[in-house]
Amino acid sequence: MQASVLTEVLLPLALAFVMFGMGLTLTLSDFARLLKAPKAVLTGFIGQIILLPMMALGLCFVFELPDYIAVGVMVLAACPGGTTNNLISHVAKANLALSVSLTAISTIACVFSTPFIIQFALDYFVKENTPDFSIIQTVIGLVGISIVPVILGMTIRRFNSRFATKTESFFRQFSMYFMLLMIAGVLVSERNNLAASFERAFLVCLTLNLSSVLLGLGLAKLSNLAFKDSLTLAIEIGVQNAALAMLICITFLDAHDFAIAPGVYGVAMYIGPALLALWAKRKMRNEQPSVSLQKTESV
Repeated sequence: MQASVLTEVLLPLALAFVMFGMGLTLTLSDFARLLKAPKAVLTGFIGQIILLPMMALGLCFVFELPDYIAVGVMVLAACPGGTTNNLISHVAKANLALSVSLTAISTIACVFSTPFIIQFALDYFVKENTPDFSIIQTVIGLVGISIVPVILGMTIRRFNSRFATKTESFFRQFSMYFMLLMIAGVLVSERNNLAASFERAFLVCLTLNLSSVLLGLGLAKLSNLAFKDSLTLAIEIGVQNAALAMLICITFLDAHDFAIAPGVYGVAMYIGPALLALWAKRKMRNEQPSVSLQKTESV
């Protein structure tokens, strides 16, 4: 598919705008939390950067996916979380501070890890007509559309926190609408391929979402983390930046069919966190009577 102003300029600029909005919500203390709560941050980091791509690779084998779906799944798993994670953590009453920190740290790490995972996926799954791909150019591109805007946003927040606070809602809404438009665009443009593989694409995306949520809970349990931290890890590992994955497929790989899996995932990714939130709400409701009883007995 030929490059265009949309794929080469407008989409990267829009995502950079989203990342700038993320930067407006961050402070240096979010990165310093690695020293304050190293176990929770490192557990989430390992789950997202190492174990999640391995899980995605295993699902590609289990579902025997066609190459364009498999590569899309791997690109998705190689991406960090996004501002959606922080919103879900807030709604689910998880540890929002930890969520923000994990999103920030994984965003930086994935700039360097994602290109290598993409190269592996292309070499392994694509047998013919492999897209031109440069690890160095992709790293530079990801720095330009993610790290630089985030640093710019953090700088503005440092010197004008009032502006950052006032515009937070706008950037969150822009991020949501941008992702929805990308999903709609990809699914419409690739409707023929989607019709042929929707069932497998949806099933693998849903399985990845649910499995990664369980992975987060399992890692948190092994690390003996608090319940709120467990919810946070489940959300951070279970929800990936589908907009970034679609943009990588469309702009860096120039392969719109690779973007089908991230597009489908953009719809399916809310199922796992929704079930998680319902379970957490029920669990906390059941624990409240026992806490009240203990207080009564102590009196």
